[in-house]
Amino acid sequence: MSHETNRRGWLTAAGASVAGLWLAACDKITENPRSAAVLKSAEGLTRRAQRLVVDRKALAPEFPATAISPDFKPNGSTNPDDPDYVAQRDKGFADWRLVVDGLVERPLSLSLADLRKLPARTQITRHDCVEGWSSIGKWTGARLGPLLDQAGLKPTARYIVFHCADMLEETLDGTGQYYESLDLIDAYHPQTLLAYDMNDRPLPVPHGAPLRLRAERQLGYKQAKYVMRLEAVADFAHISRGNGGFWEDRGYEWYAGI
Repeated sequence: MSHETNRRGWLTAAGASVAGLWLAACDKITENPRSAAVLKSAEGLTRRAQRLVVDRKALAPEFPATAISPDFKPNGSTNPDDPDYVAQRDKGFADWRLVVDGLVERPLSLSLADLRKLPARTQITRHDCVEGWSSIGKWTGARLGPLLDQAGLKPTARYIVFHCADMLEETLDGTGQYYESLDLIDAYHPQTLLAYDMNDRPLPVPHGAPLRLRAERQLGYKQAKYVMRLEAVADFAHISRGNGGFWEDRGYEWYAGI
């Protein structure tokens, strides 16, 4: 087992333990702005420290086809009931479009056929869930970096927000819709994909059809499913509860690097 695999496994286990503590303390943290500010500062220090010692383009481990898990768990939402999504699903996503907007020079609206024409990558990688389980799958998809280049990011863009079709929680303030975000370092990482195939077949609905994010150096909750829109932003303070993702709004760390 390589040093990199050992490091990744240790960080995954540590991340799962930390996440459990986050969930247990989530309400108290939310009620104490000073504590939240301290923890957010510590998270930023962790992110900067990891990027200082790990090459920004270093690849997550990839595996042979024989290692693919026969029972890859479809965690979280498995069949969104959003009416627009249901209508697209029932038509086989024939009319589905990915919107790319926000701080871009050339807003895009791309069909699945359009996405399949973009620079692509296939990789067999391990999905590490914060709950403590892992599975290995084969993913093929459009590399996010070239897609963003096609849209032309404006100089003020710092993050990419992934708006999704699934709602995990009914909320009075409308913040139950799933979303995630990456900074431009991870958005341009060579293994960051908008995956449309899984294990050599079109992405199944339980795993996020028609399109899901794969950011292989991040924990599983960053791998947003049912992606409908990419928004380039200067910050995400104005989106939902302002922490950069559905689970981040509920106490998880924004940076889930492993």
